[in-house]
Amino acid sequence: MLKLSIITLFLGQTKNRFLVYQDAADTPTHLDRAGAAEGIGAVELRCPADTSDIAATKEALKRNNLAVSAINFASVRNDRWLRGAWTAEDPAERRAAVDEAKRAIDLAAELGAPRFHTCPLNEGFDYPFELDPIAALDYSAECFEQICAHNRDMKICIEYKINEPRVRCQIGNAGELIAFANIVGADNLGATLDAGHCFLADENPAAAAALLHKCNRLFYVHINDNDTRGDWDLTPGTWHTWEFIELFFTLERLGYDDWIAFDIVCKEHESPQVFTDAAAIANKLKEISLRIDKEDMATRYKSRNPTSTMRMLNDLL
Repeated sequence: MLKLSIITLFLGQTKNRFLVYQDAADTPTHLDRAGAAEGIGAVELRCPADTSDIAATKEALKRNNLAVSAINFASVRNDRWLRGAWTAEDPAERRAAVDEAKRAIDLAAELGAPRFHTCPLNEGFDYPFELDPIAALDYSAECFEQICAHNRDMKICIEYKINEPRVRCQIGNAGELIAFANIVGADNLGATLDAGHCFLADENPAAAAALLHKCNRLFYVHINDNDTRGDWDLTPGTWHTWEFIELFFTLERLGYDDWIAFDIVCKEHESPQVFTDAAAIANKLKEISLRIDKEDMATRYKSRNPTSTMRMLNDLL
């Protein structure tokens, strides 16, 4: 069985450019919904959205027997940092973002979460010559040097994405994440591998996981699916069934036995049922991956006869 978590954003109201789905609800209600989903053992809490009443949040976590897989720090907000938090030209804006991130790290430690997570979606550009690429790297590296130094025992996770809301985000794929982590030079800085973002960046999630692991930067995993034309946040296996089986097979080989968080939009459907279904599907894909004989697959990897291998894999179903 996979250790499965849910990002709390998807337990309540969500919206896109055209529609708003479901009514807004408070954090305890979100956590009660997570607790009602079968196969879920943790949540990824948002900061600041889930941290205004930490006592109520703790009580709801306890009531639902939920761990905290990560604190998800929002650096993309409507009221500040509109041109980026870590790459803002104003040093005061960058300093404010770092200070808030440090408080989120302290909260993660208080709640027993092993990692601080952030997705720097608004760092990047829409037009040529809009963003100084040299200065932007210096700014963001300086910010993450300070964030990582705040608590060396806390894993600091960056979720990379190729675009949205920027036409091109600053850290768009696994290689750029590794390069950025090397610039920062902190051992506790690594990646959240989001499978859907891999597909958007034309990556194979298993190969990305292997690369990140070899560089000691594979810290966390999000799972969702899409058709590669948009970040639709669908149930894993909807479009890329074999890629998810290969991802779970590879994570097993790499020794990754940590939380895997769902990044799935429920739209108008009841979230406990959506995540109960998602957990069953993910565990089924994992179970299929366990049917693969590792020694036989090692031989097949060396022979590189893909049609024979795909026939064998289909015979496992």
